[in-house]
Amino acid sequence: MTHRSKLWFLSVATAWALLAATPIHRADQELNSAEKPTTNKQQPPGALSPACRRAYAEVLMFRLTAARQLLRNETGPGALLVADCADFMELLVSQDAGRYPAIVAAQEARLSQLNGLPGGVLRDYARAEVRLHLGINQLVFNHEIVGGLNLRQAFHQMEAVARRYPGFLPARKTLGLCQFAVGALPEGYHWLLTLLGLSGNVETGLQNLTRAASELHDFQTESRIYLSLIREGYYKQPAEALRLAEQLQIQQPESLLFSYLCVSLNKRQHHADAALAAYRARPTGPGYLPVAYLDHMVADLLLYQGNYAASEQRNLAFLATYRGRHYRKDAAFKLYLAAWLGGQPVGQTARYRQQINEAGPTDIEEDNYAQHFYHDALVLNPTLTRARLQTDGGYCRPALATLRLLRLPPTASLRDQIEEPYRRARAYQGLARPDSARLAFERTLAVSGPSAPYYFAPQAALELGYYAQASGQKPLARSYFERCLRYPWHEYKNSTDAKANLALRGL
Repeated sequence: MTHRSKLWFLSVATAWALLAATPIHRADQELNSAEKPTTNKQQPPGALSPACRRAYAEVLMFRLTAARQLLRNETGPGALLVADCADFMELLVSQDAGRYPAIVAAQEARLSQLNGLPGGVLRDYARAEVRLHLGINQLVFNHEIVGGLNLRQAFHQMEAVARRYPGFLPARKTLGLCQFAVGALPEGYHWLLTLLGLSGNVETGLQNLTRAASELHDFQTESRIYLSLIREGYYKQPAEALRLAEQLQIQQPESLLFSYLCVSLNKRQHHADAALAAYRARPTGPGYLPVAYLDHMVADLLLYQGNYAASEQRNLAFLATYRGRHYRKDAAFKLYLAAWLGGQPVGQTARYRQQINEAGPTDIEEDNYAQHFYHDALVLNPTLTRARLQTDGGYCRPALATLRLLRLPPTASLRDQIEEPYRRARAYQGLARPDSARLAFERTLAVSGPSAPYYFAPQAALELGYYAQASGQKPLARSYFERCLRYPWHEYKNSTDAKANLALRGL
C-alpha cells in the first residue's frame, strides 16, 4: 500500500476512532425532549437487551471494566457487539501495541461466534460492525493489506444488511459513514477504490446518516454526533456540533467521552477558554479508561494562552503515559515552541527540536508538519508564531496586537512574507470582519504565487471559496476551490483538498 493510500485509510480510521460503533443506549434519548423512550414493552427487531444497553452506557462513559462486568452473564449478538465496542474503544484510545494481539484475536473469535449464530438483523449488523472494528484496528497498527480487505468486506456486509432490513436504522448510520468517507475521496484515490471494489457517494451517505439521526432507535444520538461532526469538519457548519456536545456534557457529566468531544470541538473551533472549561468539568476516577491524549490537547490550549511552562509539563506528561506512536512528533514540536517562546536555554530548545526526529510515523498531518519543520530546518518568526497560537485559541484581538509589533525586513524569507497577511486574515476572520479577512487572504495569494510549498495560500484560497459560496457567487467560489487544489504538496494537502473537493461537489 502506498504512503498516500495509508494516509487516507488512517484519516478514515481516526475520524471514527473515539465514536465509531459505540451506540448510544436508549436511555440517552432523553437528552432531547423530543426523544422519549417508548412505553411499549415489546422490543423492536434488532433492539439491544436492557443489560446490553446498560453496558453501552458504561462504554460511552469510558468505564470499560464496569461494562464488561455487566456482560458476564449475557450471550447473543448484542453482547458480542457490546464487548467488541469496549475492546475497540480501549485499543484506539490507548494506542497500546501490547494489547493489539489479544484484542484482534478476541475480535476474530467473536466473528466466528457470530457466524455460528442464526441469521437475523442484530446478528448480521453485529457481524459487519465487528469486522469494521477489526479492519480499522489492523490498519492503525500497520497491517494495511488485511485491514483494507476487512474494511471492504465490512462495507459490503453493511450494504447487504441495509438491503435486507431497510427499516433498520443503525445499519444506515454505519453505511452512511462508509459511503461518505469513500465518496469524499479525491480523484487521485479512485484507482484504490476500484482495486478494493468500493464505491461511495457523499450525498447518499449524508441521506442515510440524516435518516438515522432524525428517527428514534438505539443508535440515534450517535448518528446525530456523526452527522454534526461531518458538517463541522467538512462544511464549515460548527454550530450544531458545538450545541450537541455541550448539551451532552451538561446532561451526562459522568460520560468522559462526551467531555472529550466537548473539549475537542471547542479546540477545533478556536474556543480555548470553553475547551479548558469542558476539560475541568470532565469526570475523573479509577474506573475510567485513561485518555492520555487529553493532556496533549490541554498542552495546546495552554500554549495558545502563552502559559508555556504549564504547556510543557502537560506534553511531558502525555509522552510519559501515552502508549501510541502517533502525535509524538507533534508533542516534541510543541515542547520546542513552549521552550523557545518561554525563553528557555538554547540547549533545552535544541533537545526538544532533536526529539522531533526520533523514530515514529508521519501518517498524521500534525506529525508530518513537525517532521518537515525539522528536516527543512525552518526558522520561525517569534512574532508570527505567537500570533498564530493566539489565533488558534480564539484570542484574535491579542493576535492583531501582536502583529502590529511585526516589522519584516526586506530580507525576510518568502515563508514569512506569505504568513504575515495570512495571520492577519485569520485574526480578522475570528473577529467576524469578513471584508478585512478577504483582503488579507487575497494578499496571501498574491505574495505566494502559484507554487510556494506552504499551506498558507491553499488555505487562503479555500477560505475565499467559502466566502464566495456564502454570498452566492458560485463561479468565483469554483475558481477559488479549483485554485486550492492546484497548489503543490504542502503539510495539510490531504485534508485541504478533501474539503475543496466536497465544496466543488456542493456547487
